Amino acid sequence: MKIKPNLQFSVLCDDVRREDNGKFILIGLFEAINAKKFPATHAILFVVNRWCKGQGSFAQKIRIVNPKNNSLIFQTDEQAFELADIDRHHTLISRFNNLVFPNPGKYWVEVLLDGELLINYPIILNEAK
Repeated sequence: MKIKPNLQFSVLCDDVRREDNGKFILIGLFEAINAKKFPATHAILFVVNRWCKGQGSFAQKIRIVNPKNNSLIFQTDEQAFELADIDRHHTLISRFNNLVFPNPGKYWVEVLLDGELLINYPIILNEAK
């Protein structure tokens, strides 16, 4: 039986580490990027998603979208994961390198589950003075 999972969290951060005991350490959580000039290249960012309360095989995809023209800044390939039963969880970590943002303003991080948009949230690009 397949049960659609919940997205427990989706977080933007600068880095992710894993301790010997299995715990994740998320470093530098943020919702905005400051840049001195545009187009701006952001060297590294991570999106960390935790899925829970589901059962079956699933695929997530993450997109970063420019709402001004609906263009993709970047998207991942589909990332398959499985939840053996409803009491399991699965954490997916996606690393984005050298993302180019053409203009200051609001962009959207979109999380899709099996091709369906599940959540989106803004990332703001500010022009630093």
